[in-house]
Amino acid sequence: MSDPTPDLYGLAASDFGDDFVWGVATASYQIEGAWDEDGKGRSIWDTFTHRTRRPVPTVITGEDGDVACDFYHRYESDLELMGGLGVGANRFSVSWPRVLPEGTGRVNEAGLDFYSRVVDATLANGMEPWLTCYHWDLPQVLQDRGGWTNRDIVGWFSEYVGVLADRLGDRVKRWMIFNEPLSFVYGGYLLGAHAPGVLSYKGAAAAVHHVNLCQAAGARAIRARVTEAEVGTTHVISPLHTSSPMHLFREARRKADAMAHGVFLEPNFGLGYPQDAGPFVAQVERNVRPGDEEAMDAGFDFIGAQYYAAMRAVPVPVLGGLPLRLPLAKGTDRDQMGHWNNPQGLYDAIEVVHRYGRAPRIYVTENGASFPDVVEHEAGGDRVHDLRRIDYLRKHLAAVARARADGMPVHGYFYWSFMDNFEWALGYRPRFGLVHVDFTTLERVVKDSGRWFRAFLEA
Repeated sequence: MSDPTPDLYGLAASDFGDDFVWGVATASYQIEGAWDEDGKGRSIWDTFTHRTRRPVPTVITGEDGDVACDFYHRYESDLELMGGLGVGANRFSVSWPRVLPEGTGRVNEAGLDFYSRVVDATLANGMEPWLTCYHWDLPQVLQDRGGWTNRDIVGWFSEYVGVLADRLGDRVKRWMIFNEPLSFVYGGYLLGAHAPGVLSYKGAAAAVHHVNLCQAAGARAIRARVTEAEVGTTHVISPLHTSSPMHLFREARRKADAMAHGVFLEPNFGLGYPQDAGPFVAQVERNVRPGDEEAMDAGFDFIGAQYYAAMRAVPVPVLGGLPLRLPLAKGTDRDQMGHWNNPQGLYDAIEVVHRYGRAPRIYVTENGASFPDVVEHEAGGDRVHDLRRIDYLRKHLAAVARARADGMPVHGYFYWSFMDNFEWALGYRPRFGLVHVDFTTLERVVKDSGRWFRAFLEA
């Protein structure tokens, strides 16, 4: 699979140490398909993608994840392909309604058995399973009862995680509670751009608090059942900058940072909510009950830092500060999502987590770039010459190496994503994968970036 003489730009996986974890990441709704097969219940993303909102589709392309990459039926060959990239870890997520169709109570054995087979196939292909309990596909029946705005979700979620730990904990030792709470809380309950499509200031504030309670409750559920479990969670980290030294702008940065990072990180570090951080954080605190501060202390073994873009903070009414896309020098490469090829941002994202001094280990659990890749039919076989992604990869890996050399406890890197997939409200247009997927034929082609990454891991 590797090219004979790949240019690694002086990089080699061996430089990161023998204990460094190399992996790729995926998410259940984005790749599985089989949205209503074998007893699976409906998720909020099934509902969201199957409806239109006024004349505008909820997904800008009008697409859905009904089939996606058809991983549900192709998992064996896909995991063999993944293992062929030379990675040592497979970060995947479980669909809550595939396991508990009613959200609680009855277990769908067919769904749970699917994930058991995924774990076995991961191990058989020489990789360690890293399981994300929740990557945005909440059972619709629980959303009908308020979803993340209902405090009862702490019990619902604990039950669900317990089911996973009981069945898979004999083989899965690395657990992540959530994928990017900021994205599914603000995107789904504040802005309405993601499922379930709710616009509610108070509802989003309640969801923040219930998510923080669930982080720690989920960790306790796993540790009670899984011997030697390593439990963490993941957050999207967007380092914030200011365009002015004025006090107004510095305050905007502080409040925007609290809303983006502090409101999620600090409670689970045992620090409570950020103080004097703006009206939204004050609204979050109105949901706190006696004992909650102690209950939110998760004692995580690691934090997954997920980086795509750095931001600049600008002063705005009500919220105090708002993050906007950080402009970079002319000529800097930008991908389909508008994200710049800015490796300094990844270094800074790792530092955002590290400066708290409360994360024993940090893993980069998502980092990647989307480009309009094209399959070239060549004599030696189909190829995708994605040189821009290779450039992105080597620059961001160099930033991770620099963070590690500077004493930050970063112990792993997971590229997003293993293969092209359904990119939520943007449909199938953005392509992040190391493996190209033809969404008509579902044929897979390893891109040149995948070949480069394999050569890097072998070096």
